[in-house]
Amino acid sequence: MSRTSQRLTRSAHRIATEEHQSYGTVHSDEEAVIVQQAMAIIERRLKVIPREAFQSPQDTQLYLRMRIGHLEYEVFGVMWLDVRHRLLAIEELFRGTIDGASVYPREVVKAALKHNAAAAIFYHNHPSADSRPSAADLQITQRLRQSLALVETRVLDHIIVGETCTSLAERGEL
Repeated sequence: MSRTSQRLTRSAHRIATEEHQSYGTVHSDEEAVIVQQAMAIIERRLKVIPREAFQSPQDTQLYLRMRIGHLEYEVFGVMWLDVRHRLLAIEELFRGTIDGASVYPREVVKAALKHNAAAAIFYHNHPSADSRPSAADLQITQRLRQSLALVETRVLDHIIVGETCTSLAERGEL
């Protein structure tokens, strides 16, 4: 891992830890703007460091907690990867309400083809902060796996972000 990547990971971990310690408190609009600006800086830096920036599941989960863990509505996104599992793009495909987001397999397949992706990691948040997968989460994951298999794109994981992160791959539910 490069020095820039290590520094970014340490900074992200510190921010996430501080954010976690204040979880449940009311955040001002000013704080929300600052978090958005910080995410923009991190994403800009990710384009500069090697595409291998996400070296471990923990790095990926930390990044996703910072990116969507604070949202009051549900989003569903994908991290598109090449054949060597290097990051091609991070894309939020669907936005929902406080308790769900509609996900359309056709649109996910179109996005995979657009990025010429060989693999994908799905992610979405639960604004309730409970990261346990619902029956609907498991069902859509299987539908998406089947749909992407038709265009030879492997699904490596589906990460649910709440107060903590739950990896369907780690749970053996992929």
